[in-house]
Amino acid sequence: MLAVLWDMDGTLVDSEKLWDISMHALYARMGAVLTPEVRESTVGGSAETVMRIVYDDIGLDPDPVAMAESADWLHDYTGELFEQGLPWRPGAQEMLDSLTAAGIPMALVTNTRRELAERALNSIGRHYFSVTVCGDEVESGKPAPDPYLRAAELLGVSTAHCLAVEDSVTGTTSAEAAGCPVLVVPNDVEVPHGPHRRHVSSLTQLDVAELRAVYHSLNSQAGERTA
Repeated sequence: MLAVLWDMDGTLVDSEKLWDISMHALYARMGAVLTPEVRESTVGGSAETVMRIVYDDIGLDPDPVAMAESADWLHDYTGELFEQGLPWRPGAQEMLDSLTAAGIPMALVTNTRRELAERALNSIGRHYFSVTVCGDEVESGKPAPDPYLRAAELLGVSTAHCLAVEDSVTGTTSAEAAGCPVLVVPNDVEVPHGPHRRHVSSLTQLDVAELRAVYHSLNSQAGERTA
C-alpha cells in the first residue's frame, strides 16, 4: 500500500446531508418534489450525471444551457452550506492524521467540482493530500475510472498499490474499474459486497496497520484470481 485515495462527500465528511438540503432546494425552485429514490440515485454522481437524472425525473427538456445553469445554482447553494463547516465522518480525521504520521501519501478523489472542493478543503485541511482530483478535471467522472487513474498518475504509483476509500456504489465502481482495491464505509446508501472490496461500518474500527492488512488481503485475493 503505497498510497490511500479518499473520496470526500460521505466518506471523509458528512456532506451528503448538506447535498440533501441543496437538492431539495433545487427541486423546490423547479416546482417539483425530490423523492428518496431519486436522491439515492444521485449520490456520488458527477454534476452532469446528477442534472441528467433531475431533468429526466421532472420531465424537463434536457437543454445543455439550462442544465449547466441548474448545476451552477446547485453548487453555489451547496458551497454556501459548506462554508458553515463540514462535519467529519467518525474516525476520518483521526485516520488522516495517522496516515500522515506514517508518511503514507494521500489523494482526494471527488466528483465534486474544483471550486466547491476548494471550499470543502478549507474545512477538511488541504495539507493532508499530496494531490486532489475533481470531477470537472477529467474526461469522465465516477463511475468511470478516470478520477482514480488520474490520482494514481499524479502520485506516480500504480492503482494496484493504492487503497481507495469510498461510501457509494458510484465511487466504488470507479475505483475498482481503475484497478484499486476498495475499503467501503457505507453512509446513507447501501453498497453491495464484492471480491475487490472490504466493508467496515466505521473508520473508528481501524488503525493504519489494520488498513494495510485490508489492502494486503484484497491484493492477495486479486493475485489469486489472476494467477
